[in-house]
Amino acid sequence: MNVLVTGGAGFIGSHTVDALLKAGHRVRIFDALCKPVHLKGVPVYLSPDAELVVGDIRDKDALTRALQGMDAVYHFAAYQDYLPDFSTFFSVNAAGTALIYELIVERKLPIQKVVVASSQAVAGEGLYRDADGVLFTPDIRPEERLARGQWGILDEAGRPAESLPTPETVANPQNQYGLSKLSQEKIALSLGRRYRIPSVALRYSIVQGPRQSFYNAYSGACRIFCLHYYFGRAPTLYEDGLQIRDYVNIDDVVRANLLVMQDSRADYRAFNVGGGRAYTVKEFAEIVRSVLGRDIPPAGPGLYRFGDTRHILSDISALRSLGWEPAKTPADSVRAYRDYLYEQTDINDIMAYAEKKMRELNVVRKAQA
Repeated sequence: MNVLVTGGAGFIGSHTVDALLKAGHRVRIFDALCKPVHLKGVPVYLSPDAELVVGDIRDKDALTRALQGMDAVYHFAAYQDYLPDFSTFFSVNAAGTALIYELIVERKLPIQKVVVASSQAVAGEGLYRDADGVLFTPDIRPEERLARGQWGILDEAGRPAESLPTPETVANPQNQYGLSKLSQEKIALSLGRRYRIPSVALRYSIVQGPRQSFYNAYSGACRIFCLHYYFGRAPTLYEDGLQIRDYVNIDDVVRANLLVMQDSRADYRAFNVGGGRAYTVKEFAEIVRSVLGRDIPPAGPGLYRFGDTRHILSDISALRSLGWEPAKTPADSVRAYRDYLYEQTDINDIMAYAEKKMRELNVVRKAQA
């Protein structure tokens, strides 16, 4: 097939491009190459066998040209940040997705399938069970409790609640990114069904592996912890380090991407793509420390990031029912990222800048225990 990959120069996009090319497809990449993610322009890892078209997903003329002659679309182009420019999240993530469907319908393009990258952020704090056994979805944790170093989720009666694996039926986003991704999902699945354009939304958990941008503050614990240890510094554990997270390897994600393109059972559905096992942030930090061979323990200065979820683990039984299974561990992901990191020759210590920026935005705060 001829496949368009929006955001194809990015982390998940570029790995998917490589897999599509290996499978014999012809690939066109459509990417804006925005900073800071692509601080140095076209990344060196990008395959020369794919056609690269530089453009913004919101540019109707550019996107029209990119869609010409295509049979299928992987839509990874997205805006991720901690900045409070709320409208940008929706103009890129939601309106950009709507424009793809607008053009398919308006131009009567013969697109056979659209796979949209969603996010675990759609689930917000996820699914919980209260002390009476009743299931509920919590709202964002109150700032006054976080400021006192009280991290856990409570039920309506003020009792500790239990975090559960969260299925795709839960949608309770708590920040601008999650809200925009839920909008994106609904646009893709609703318009796809209405106009008979087979569409799938994939809610990725924390995806890890090589090619994660060194310059994107959003790109997760693997990149942050590895860079700290690379520069001989102790990484910071926010809260108490006991937050539950769900890590999935990029190779497993790419297999899921290709599977839902080929399997009609996936059409008009959203799927969680996770690692299938809960890890605390502290456990993950120890994995990174072991893989990079450092003696420096992580630091826990009582800081927290306002808006972070306490615990989140995706229920991946729906994707498993299609025959997919995560095959790699967080240690596999960290080893691959370490090797990628050590191949670089011109990395500057960017951690101090990223942390300073987070403080300026008042994202990182200190609890008064």
